[in-house]
Amino acid sequence: MRTVGALLIITFAAASAPAAPVAEPLLLLSIDGLHPDYVLDAERLGLKVPNLRRFAREGAFARAVTGVLPTVTYASHATIVTGASPARHGIVYNSPFDPLDLNRDGWYWYAEDLRVPTLWDVAAEAGLEVASVDWPVTVGARIKWNIVQFWRTDEPDAVDDRKLSRLLSTPGLLAEAEGVLGPYPSGYAYDVAADRRRVAFNTWLLETRRPRLHLTYLSGLDEELHLTWPGHPKAVAALEEIDVLVGELRAAAERVGHGKATLAIVSDHGHARTTRELRLNEALRAAGLILLDARGRPTGWKAMAWGSGGSSAIMLKDPSDEATRGAVRDVLDGLAALPDSPVLRILDREGARAAGGFPDAAFVVGVKPDARITTRLEGPVLGPALPEGEHGHLPEVPEMDASFFLVGPGVPAGRDLGRIDMRDIAPTLAGLLGLRLPAAEGRKLLEAVR
Repeated sequence: MRTVGALLIITFAAASAPAAPVAEPLLLLSIDGLHPDYVLDAERLGLKVPNLRRFAREGAFARAVTGVLPTVTYASHATIVTGASPARHGIVYNSPFDPLDLNRDGWYWYAEDLRVPTLWDVAAEAGLEVASVDWPVTVGARIKWNIVQFWRTDEPDAVDDRKLSRLLSTPGLLAEAEGVLGPYPSGYAYDVAADRRRVAFNTWLLETRRPRLHLTYLSGLDEELHLTWPGHPKAVAALEEIDVLVGELRAAAERVGHGKATLAIVSDHGHARTTRELRLNEALRAAGLILLDARGRPTGWKAMAWGSGGSSAIMLKDPSDEATRGAVRDVLDGLAALPDSPVLRILDREGARAAGGFPDAAFVVGVKPDARITTRLEGPVLGPALPEGEHGHLPEVPEMDASFFLVGPGVPAGRDLGRIDMRDIAPTLAGLLGLRLPAAEGRKLLEAVR
């Protein structure tokens, strides 16, 4: 009887004790290609995005976020979670320099390439649980519940890529989720339909694992902008569909937090409508700096362009080869002198390093907003092209501005932060978690939030 009584007392005490407080989640959501005007100027642009508009009314927002060099997805996303420039965090482009295509279009998928601590590193160090769905550069990351971004084919829902996703994500996690939700989007599946499927996995992960920090990424807007251009009806429709998904993610986070959640919406860059194309590698080939075989594939090179879109780095095979450096300078000066030249600005090695991008490049070429660079080795060096959205331009180009919106307990409603630097985002979010990012180069916004 004494044992039974003790059990009854313990049971009664447990039942009457107050429940442990629920730690509200911090959800970091990236919408690839989201220019701030799409939200802040939605009415004038005819965009129906009520969920995104709520963020501007109910929390703090940046008028614009100045991005990094180059304004591409992987370099930007690494900056968003580290607060450091690409030259410092190590993810200097979407994919490593691979002049002879030995890596077969591999990207900077692996977290081991990051040279400074991330938000998920300092959160894990502090004992906070972290989850992620499809955030870039997370293969092998210190994330407890991790569904990685990775593909090896250009085809959506490729069977082997599905196996790779299961293998590289947290062991057993993706298989468990698929048992409830059906197949996860694998391979290169990045349209709005894939976003919709990933939101279901995000919701499931929030509700079943209840992480303190959750990161996720939606790409359907960017994909549609590349196929069309800003303001095109299909791009508008994509954003309006994504707005619905934003509402679903916010509702899920707030359910998990018993009505309280902090949500940050970010983007990596905007888009510009481009109508002409500069083929930098063809210009270098014509100058005798790239050698091709009979099928047009590079067999040797002294200088080669790395990266396409709105800017490109020029790499030297031998960085000490001043004759080649001079020959490249002559090619670039000739392009800049063309009537109605597409060249906006040419950075030398010191200029690129000062801008925080492409630290090993001999030069960086940035083009005007209506132009895009391609590394194709055929056709004319410069000519008209079918209209399409593009990014990667120098961060000074207004069309490249990125977004930042923040809502949550203690975040002042309607707070206009003006223009901020992309490097400010990570230290700000770390502060909301009670953490510090010692390697961050940006400032902490909203010092008095809590």
